[in-house]
Amino acid sequence: MLHYINTDIVFQEFPDEVTLAINVSGCPCHCPGCHSQFLWADRGHDLTTEALSALIHEAKDTITCVGFMGGDGDPAEVDRLAEHVRQNHEGLKVGWYTGRTAISPLIDQQRFDYIKVGPYLRHLGALDSPRTNQRMYRRCPDGSFEDITSRFWKHQVGTNL
Repeated sequence: MLHYINTDIVFQEFPDEVTLAINVSGCPCHCPGCHSQFLWADRGHDLTTEALSALIHEAKDTITCVGFMGGDGDPAEVDRLAEHVRQNHEGLKVGWYTGRTAISPLIDQQRFDYIKVGPYLRHLGALDSPRTNQRMYRRCPDGSFEDITSRFWKHQVGTNL
């Protein structure tokens, strides 16, 4: 079972979305320079479908997306929770941030509207850097995924980047 430490309403994790970000604990990645080391230990509240629905209900008038921030220790459970959102909370989009370098074969990608992959590597920067190793994918209407990473890059005034 997955656990979560806290939640927040965020505006930048997934483009054009107001996201209920759920910080999932028990991260096995332990990326050097991680800004969320508090998520390494497997602790917090049980992330059951009932708890997930309660969190969504509390924020339902504000959010357009549910984002699972982590869950790399049990991607099949993240997939199950994404399916729950799809089946029980019509109209909400679903995003997942995994610190792994590849999308787990244990998930059905069609349950997600956004998938961000890649560990944070300080020397390469985060999504806002053209040097980043991280990638943000958005599901297209035909079910394929497009890489929209460059949308996050900070553009310098006076350049054509």
